[in-house]
Amino acid sequence: MGERQLAIGVLGAGGRMGRALVEAIAAAPDLALAGGVERPGHPACGAALPGGLVVAANAAPVAHRADVLVDFTTPEALAETLRAAGDAGCALVVGTTGLGPEHHAAIDAAAQTIAVLQAANTSLGVTLLSALVEMAASRLPDWDIEIAELHHGGKRDAPSGTALMLGEAAARGRGKQLQALRLRPHDGMSGPRVTGGIGFAALRGGTAAGDHDVWLLGTGERLRLAHVAEDRRIFATGALTAARWLAGRPAGRYRMSDILGFSAR
Repeated sequence: MGERQLAIGVLGAGGRMGRALVEAIAAAPDLALAGGVERPGHPACGAALPGGLVVAANAAPVAHRADVLVDFTTPEALAETLRAAGDAGCALVVGTTGLGPEHHAAIDAAAQTIAVLQAANTSLGVTLLSALVEMAASRLPDWDIEIAELHHGGKRDAPSGTALMLGEAAARGRGKQLQALRLRPHDGMSGPRVTGGIGFAALRGGTAAGDHDVWLLGTGERLRLAHVAEDRRIFATGALTAARWLAGRPAGRYRMSDILGFSAR
């Protein structure tokens, strides 16, 4: 008799990431789809899913069937997601971007009773890039930093959550908060750039899955660290790697870096 499959619930099942997750779960022999959820009134509600399931408008029943919920929805839906996971006692991977301080506070509270892994980007490559950026920023403390990101035209937030995560890594490498080093947009600037600050540029258009470039700019030389997402399925793969790792963990708040064996300070 084979090992029990890990049951995964997909929140945001009608979106790009949700569809990629459902497809990846169906192809993985060690995983089973516990259900899919979309907001009430979404066109995907009632749509067929593998295993005779349909996309539901309520997360609670899916949470009670799942070992892990994977959430790629909206910040507005996070409170209900946390409530459903907490009531069911299942683990939760949060890949939703655009979260504010109030959302992070809610995740911190939920992590007192369930295992939660929150990531602005679930790519393992980006996770490693973040560590490299932190290292480079700490060892090149006087160099300017510019972070450029490109995403498809339908993305809602700018700069991307990943770009901000990389900015936080750079600031952490310098022993400061991003807010203390972040620069205003350069468009229309009337004076020289603040030395050692962290700037951001957001590009939108087409169907780009996500490119991130971190430039460290010194005198007479520059260093570029970059990650290119060629296929959106890498984020689904990373999210499911996180779900496998998170299942059965004690309550607490975790990061993608924990999966690779290192964590941000």
